Amino acid sequence: MTKILRGLATALLLAASPAVAQDYPDRPVMMMVSYGAGGATDFQARIVTMTAGNEDTLGQPIAIINKPGAGGRVGWNWLATQAEADGYALGVYNIPHFIAQSIEGGVEYSADSFEPIANWGADPAVFIVGADSEFNSMRDVVAWAKENPGKLTFSGAGLFVGHHIAALQLEAAAEVKLAYIPNNSGGAGAMKAVIAGEVMGGINNLSDAFRAADAGSVKILGVFDTERSSFLPDVPTLQEAGYDIDDSSVNYRGIMAPKGTPQEAIDKLAAVMPAMFADPNVMKQMEAGGSPIKIMTRQEVIEMWAARQKTLEKLLAGL
Repeated sequence: MTKILRGLATALLLAASPAVAQDYPDRPVMMMVSYGAGGATDFQARIVTMTAGNEDTLGQPIAIINKPGAGGRVGWNWLATQAEADGYALGVYNIPHFIAQSIEGGVEYSADSFEPIANWGADPAVFIVGADSEFNSMRDVVAWAKENPGKLTFSGAGLFVGHHIAALQLEAAAEVKLAYIPNNSGGAGAMKAVIAGEVMGGINNLSDAFRAADAGSVKILGVFDTERSSFLPDVPTLQEAGYDIDDSSVNYRGIMAPKGTPQEAIDKLAAVMPAMFADPNVMKQMEAGGSPIKIMTRQEVIEMWAARQKTLEKLLAGL
């Protein structure tokens, strides 16, 4: 009788503990993007997950849902506080965005709210202007801003996202006062504002700007990184233009899960996703879209998150 009772207790304990089936995933997986459809994060998320249904990857499709708003805060608050931590609810992270936002406060998440899975890209911020703008270099932009303090309007995807970090760095390094205007529609909306002439310029993702420049809609004047991009070999970095600006605003993108997700699911996802990102068809489409690729394993992402946390705490304290 004692053995039977012990067996029943063990069975009940196992049933109550978070776990996933041995054949996980056995149904489609949902992945939340904190920005609207059409922007760089959404665009890339759909490419890197397009082979998820193949038998040699997850064997189940990944469905993208968009929860845009407040520079990503709406989606990440939902993932941290409302999503089921069952292995079937994932999210896309943007670094430095959600870490900078958690440092500034007013949100319900931090790096400890999520489990990193794998990284697929590192997308620098770039300064853009409309195709018919009088500005042809960052020197032109800064010179005008010095003569007209606080009047140079430019767009970005939100507050304390990579675009805003880059804007704060530019103001400090160039010793100018600018008028940064966060766009409620994310990177896609910020880009449209530049093209429509609603603002004088903008800071956006290289991948979004690459496609817009290729279409003749914008000019790209500078890259917020420590070296030139292979996608834009003729565009100087801000450092080359004479401004002491590092790569703190580079937008790392990857996949994470809510804290509490079963370890079996995390291990399966972490084992499969780097190879899924490296699929030749995925790489080809990312290259065609001007989307810089940087594949990192779960352990590498853990280390990157920790390093960015320290960098951003220091940067934001000094601005």
